[in-house]
Amino acid sequence: MDDHKADTLAAIARRFGARADSGAEIEGPSTWPQAWVDLAGRGSCRAFTPQKVAPELIELLCALALSSPSKSDLQQRDIVIIEDAQIRGAIDHLLTTGRLAQAWIPGAPALLIFCGNNRRQRQLHAWRGKPFANDHLDAFFNAAVDAGIALSAFVIAAEAVGLGCAPISAIRNHAREISDLIGLPDHVFPVAGLGLGWPSRTARISMRLPLAATVHRNRFDETSIQDAVEAYDRRRDSAQPIKQQRGVESFGSAEFYGWSEDKVRQYAAPERADWGAFVRAKGFRLD
Repeated sequence: MDDHKADTLAAIARRFGARADSGAEIEGPSTWPQAWVDLAGRGSCRAFTPQKVAPELIELLCALALSSPSKSDLQQRDIVIIEDAQIRGAIDHLLTTGRLAQAWIPGAPALLIFCGNNRRQRQLHAWRGKPFANDHLDAFFNAAVDAGIALSAFVIAAEAVGLGCAPISAIRNHAREISDLIGLPDHVFPVAGLGLGWPSRTARISMRLPLAATVHRNRFDETSIQDAVEAYDRRRDSAQPIKQQRGVESFGSAEFYGWSEDKVRQYAAPERADWGAFVRAKGFRLD
């Protein structure tokens, strides 16, 4: 077994709980690519050295990210690189205060915001004198998915050169304020931020639900989903226990506190209840 294959399978076993030799008979390349090793072993980075990321490198990574697939070649995604110190400071303040504060964000040398852009398509219709006949939920959805695809591609490209990064969904907790700070017009909206820099420590592989719970063949199947989640809770707790329980004042202290308990406590509190109103205020119809 070549080293790349062994490293990939070991990382997959670590993440999903699969057997380390599960790919021994997989047909494919004689030498497994480095990209598979990187993807199997990747983890989000929230600790960085002070070293700046060269603007030219960031622009190159944007080009690579925007080379990713786009729905019907509509290209409904934009990237805003935050370089202005005042704007960055205002965004950092929003993201490091309140119930969902994330103290690591100001330490990221670079900050980008990935946006869905359905505005450009509407401009094309106006310029070409054609009706925009798809003013419904799909217009918003297509742009949001396009931005997510570009974000994923950027992460892969950045990590391939040794950079560390972590997506920031908390951008949407302050969608209106951040939209105003970076001047987003109607039909353009923030999907996620991305903290970027040179890592100061190795990123940890985050354990995931087993593939049997999330990969389906022909038809969706959740026959044993509760057993799978409970087994995952135990496996993850044994290696990566959650250090602090959420919502103790509301739910008390759980004797066993696993991933599923943490996630239900997280979503037992209101979050982004104003997101729909924000999206509609941007001009989208969601019917």
